[in-house]
Amino acid sequence: MAFNSGKFQGYDMDRSVVLFSMMNDLTEVPCAISTTAMDDLDGAKRTPAALREEQFMRLRASIEEKAGLKFSNSELEGKPAGIILRSIDFRK
Repeated sequence: MAFNSGKFQGYDMDRSVVLFSMMNDLTEVPCAISTTAMDDLDGAKRTPAALREEQFMRLRASIEEKAGLKFSNSELEGKPAGIILRSIDFRK
């Protein structure tokens, strides 16, 4: 099975997450990353909402790598089941 890039879906201000998807072959897997995780990964503090997509695109490779790892470890959450990335997921 191939786990590949999907779509950037946007910033959810109410939940403070950026929504995106990954593709498991032909199946779209919903994903989210907390804005705190993105800021920690980027070394930034409180990135403005208008810059979240740009920030995601810049960090996309690292974010998708971690999403792929959680997917391969069957660490799915929620309904529908998907990947949720938090700051702790990027700690070494």
